Amino acid sequence: MAILPATTAATLGVRPEVVAAADAAIVRWLTEPAFAAYKPLVESLIAAERWNLLVDSFWQVMPFGTGGRRGTVGVGPNRFNPWSLSASVQGHVAFLRKRRGDRPLRVVIAYDVRRFRDATGGFPAGVPNPLMGLSSRDFAEIAAGVYAANGVSTWLLAPGSDTYLSTPELSYAIRHLGADAGLNVSASHNPPDDNGGKFYNALGGQEVPPDDEEMAVEVDRVAEIRSMPFAEARARGMVADYPRSAHDAYVALNVGTSLVSSRSARVVFTALHGTGDTSALEVLRAAGFDAALEPTQASHDGAFPEVPFRTPNPEVPQSMDRAVAMAREVGADVVMACDPDADRIGLVAREADGSWRFFNGNEIAALVAEHRLVHGRGARPIVMKTEVTSELVTRVARRHGAQVVGELMVGFKYIGDGLKQLESDGRFAGVVGGAEDFVLGVEESHGVLVTPLLRDKDAAGAALALAEMASVEKDRGRTLGDALRGLWAREGYVVNRLVSTVMRGATGKARIEAIQASLRAEPPTHIAGLAVTEFADRRDPAGPLGPIRSGTDFASRDVLVFRCGEGNRVILRPSGTEPKNKVYVEVIGAPGEAPEVVDARAEALAFDFAALGLARAGLSLPGWALRVSDLVAIEQKTELAERVLPELRARLAAGVAARDAGLQGWLDEQLRPFGKDPRGLVAPAVRAWAAEGAADAAAVLAAMG
Repeated sequence: MAILPATTAATLGVRPEVVAAADAAIVRWLTEPAFAAYKPLVESLIAAERWNLLVDSFWQVMPFGTGGRRGTVGVGPNRFNPWSLSASVQGHVAFLRKRRGDRPLRVVIAYDVRRFRDATGGFPAGVPNPLMGLSSRDFAEIAAGVYAANGVSTWLLAPGSDTYLSTPELSYAIRHLGADAGLNVSASHNPPDDNGGKFYNALGGQEVPPDDEEMAVEVDRVAEIRSMPFAEARARGMVADYPRSAHDAYVALNVGTSLVSSRSARVVFTALHGTGDTSALEVLRAAGFDAALEPTQASHDGAFPEVPFRTPNPEVPQSMDRAVAMAREVGADVVMACDPDADRIGLVAREADGSWRFFNGNEIAALVAEHRLVHGRGARPIVMKTEVTSELVTRVARRHGAQVVGELMVGFKYIGDGLKQLESDGRFAGVVGGAEDFVLGVEESHGVLVTPLLRDKDAAGAALALAEMASVEKDRGRTLGDALRGLWAREGYVVNRLVSTVMRGATGKARIEAIQASLRAEPPTHIAGLAVTEFADRRDPAGPLGPIRSGTDFASRDVLVFRCGEGNRVILRPSGTEPKNKVYVEVIGAPGEAPEVVDARAEALAFDFAALGLARAGLSLPGWALRVSDLVAIEQKTELAERVLPELRARLAAGVAARDAGLQGWLDEQLRPFGKDPRGLVAPAVRAWAAEGAADAAAVLAAMG
């Protein structure tokens, strides 16, 4: 029977086979006993004619990518729910048995602070909803029940525990406890309604191609899920309480990465409602730093209620506004933040004039490289970075005589794999040495690793390095901003820009694929007026990454690199964890070139290329509309440009006052779909539009408030 209307494919702009696959899956979830609890939800979505949501929720099984599944909690195979997690765990067991035989197996399970509350209002009210209120802890217990039913024992924090296990602590604990694998139930910095399950190997890292595909194949083969209630698994002794000694060892390991004795810098830290108080903050305090916790974002709350835009990501400067305000009050020198699973580090530091400077991930990476290579390098130091991470890191490392691995694919698992190869082979990607020679691994998305005893990024080690560097600079009468400017003076002024375009659902996926295919087949000859002098497709088997090793390798290498003369680089790749295309721009200034000129060139390259990519998918937006926050989907950006702003201008032209209560209520309603704090999300775009000189710009700005 057909559930979806015959016109669905044309209406949504998706292939007919996508609609057919969704239809078949909807029927299964309506009729098979395993999904009976979800039947009222599915029926309510059908009655409400939520065709777009239904197609996106059911047209495929959520891909098992980058070591697991992550996405919006919801009903259907393309959503994260107890079924999708349980199927992943069942497949993981099969993978482990294939690799490690029939001997007893142990897995460490970690989880974060999330609890599904349907923050976006995606489900009808009053309909029974088995997803409502499900926490990461609940998902962790479901996973433990699947492992137990398959004869696999687990470590998990004791029931009722008021603490959490961060991602980097999980990476460490696997090795420390001698476990065979790990599972982390977390969606990192994603929106509140998301969750996920990410799997780790016995070394505390994630599988890389082709091994990750072998695991994905086992997950795809799952036809039957064996499980038991968590209480039964615990009663049978299949679930053990995670030992406090493992946590203490993790903290001690990070404290042991200290390189200098000064503790003069004062720190304000915000956990952004996540697990960072159990990792980065605890390490800073254990190492002897005066580190104050920002109180309003300290609660373990997956709704992230006190974070701007409800986006607990230290890549977003506004996320640290409250901590900066506290730092002003208490006279601190630096502000640090973690995302909810405490693997990313954020940094804001006070300048000599009392202002506060936000540091992006590339700048953090360069600072930590300088600190660790000045104070802690050995005879043959090794630094690793992903390709999209700034070349400033490479320049700093090479000035200090370090070996550099600089063209890794995006994802810290590739750095972890490099450490594995250094351990086993004594060489990796052209560098020679052992894991003991590893000094640093970094990625532009605020990821730092300072010890080979972990195999994932860790905000705690990064926080300690930055606090120590801030102390050294303070003792010299300088700031971290001074330290960065010193790097620019020696290595050249470097600016990095990241522009992301969110395109959700099956329609968005089709658009992202169309953009990649078009730019791969017909690369542009110019970007922002600059000639493209070199184009590289990282799927090219003749390139530096060699032949494609697996389907997962093929997917991760969907990366296009454009160079526009010396020092100008644009890289495009789809995100592996979120529905977006990401444009990475780096511009390195020529000797004597003014920083503002370099900044302007980077800005032009970023937004011109973003517009060019959208055009390849048949989308057109004015340049100012692209400056709506990257947290906002393309549909809302289009809505602002084509309907909301024109209608606002029309109302103002008709004589409605900018601060009229009725107008303000209407505007709030129009912007509600943009997300939490929508006026802040659209403000940069509206200011850019106003700068173009429209006669009514002042009235529009006043209305936006």
